[in-house]
Amino acid sequence: MEEANVVEAIDGTISVASAFAGHQEAVQDRDHKFLTKAVEEAYRGVDCGNGGPFGAVVVRDDEVIVSCHNMVLKHTDPTAHAEVTAIREACKKLNNIELSDCEIYASCEPCPMCFGAIHLSRIKRLVYGAKAEAAIAIGFDDFIADALRGTGFYQKANLEIKRADGKEAIIAEQVFEKTKAKFQLY
Repeated sequence: MEEANVVEAIDGTISVASAFAGHQEAVQDRDHKFLTKAVEEAYRGVDCGNGGPFGAVVVRDDEVIVSCHNMVLKHTDPTAHAEVTAIREACKKLNNIELSDCEIYASCEPCPMCFGAIHLSRIKRLVYGAKAEAAIAIGFDDFIADALRGTGFYQKANLEIKRADGKEAIIAEQVFEKTKAKFQLY
């Protein structure tokens, strides 16, 4: 078997070309198919008035498990982003909180909340279409990654963050020690 070819681009990014002839093209066709479905969901969500123009598809073994769109307005829930909704629905459908044999296709670069949900669900692969800047350009400013990096321009609210101390902190920490035997997650 041939070794993979590693190519470094001018911008410093690195890509790995598969040694298997035709593999890259097949992956691109497959990715295009599922990403197109995520984009269709984004349009569907806007047309229904359910939320912003974001869609996500969870796939396992080349089969769509769920196809969802942003439901923030419909559910009056700021956490009902397309990716989070798709992960919730996929977990219900597969009766499992771990989606390690699944991939997710998102119409737009996930915000940190969605990325956190993707990480926590153990999804093995993320493919997204638009960069976050495309959403920011039309007024979506929930991409808090910029705020975390200190580069945010669109800040809606001032948020004070304070860790409790004293007795409150102790009782909050004790819940983990007192319940650890009941949770053997991974």
